[in-house]
Amino acid sequence: MVQLATEPVTVRIPEGELEGDLVVPPPAKAVVLFAHGSGSSRHSPRNRAVAESLQGAGFGTLLLDLLTPEEAKRDQRTHELRFNIELLAERLVPAIDELDRWEPTRGMPIGLFGASTGAAAALKAAVRRPDRVAAVVSRGGRPDLGGEALASVQAPTLLIVGGDDREVLNLNRQAAELLTALPLTDIKIEIVPHAGHLFEEPGALEKVTSLAADWFRTYLGAGVERPTGPSGGHWKPPEPRRRPPT
Repeated sequence: MVQLATEPVTVRIPEGELEGDLVVPPPAKAVVLFAHGSGSSRHSPRNRAVAESLQGAGFGTLLLDLLTPEEAKRDQRTHELRFNIELLAERLVPAIDELDRWEPTRGMPIGLFGASTGAAAALKAAVRRPDRVAAVVSRGGRPDLGGEALASVQAPTLLIVGGDDREVLNLNRQAAELLTALPLTDIKIEIVPHAGHLFEEPGALEKVTSLAADWFRTYLGAGVERPTGPSGGHWKPPEPRRRPPT
């Protein structure tokens, strides 16, 4: 794979600055923002591996720390912030706004890729920027922690879970039932056989990347000629089958 240039970026927030790594391959038509969770950071080897594969598939990527350096140090001692879903979601929103302002990504459809608790934060952020977030993918995530916000998610959502991660799989199934604002065709759970929570088994992470790339390719329109809205809004498929009223 051709080595792509990484641009260090910062997202300003009231508490300071969030550090990120932005990569935009020349043919990119869409960008994926990563939401880390449970004490992880933009240096997560698993998310970096997924990001590199998505770059190869023609997507821009933004790997972003959701805590300031000072907060990260404190959280290493106390673990008090990594499960603060509301805080993590609040950090994603200005990052989404910055992607609209930065020249390399301005107007691009945006996808969110959330891992662990970052999946819940991604879904909450998608609710707050429904016109900009075109799709969400969760890897071994805890979307159930999104709470009442799940009922307002409008971005097509893919939940990827390891087949051996049974407790998290059950929680993902419960969360999928709460995504009531979405058509049934825009919600999917993909189970990676024999994979655990971290997808460390041979071929497991590659399967995650393939599933994510297909989902983003469908809903972000990257790599194919599909119309977008006049302000860069995401392409939507023809009228899908909708969830029956309850």
